Amino acid sequence: MKKTIKITDINVPVLFIEENDQVTAHCPVLDIATCGENVAKARKNFEEMIYLFFEELCKMGTLEDVLLECGWKKASEKRAEWVPPKILESATENVKVPCPV
Repeated sequence: MKKTIKITDINVPVLFIEENDQVTAHCPVLDIATCGENVAKARKNFEEMIYLFFEELCKMGTLEDVLLECGWKKASEKRAEWVPPKILESATENVKVPCPV
């Protein structure tokens, strides 16, 4: 029996990182990324990618497995509600690393 898929809105953190002549859009709570020529294109590509990502997970029947692997928790056993892992802090850190002289 084929499952019905409902389109819903979710909120996930997305980091936009400038790398050379591209902008990478990375979602740490799903461990997925895409890129574009600028932030607007990276955002558009991310929206398309995350839709296809969830669509494929639903088709393959692996949505629950992937969400659990990414640290998501079920909010309710009765309904398909999921809570992403909580990002405690986002910071730029100054760290010491070994480097050849």
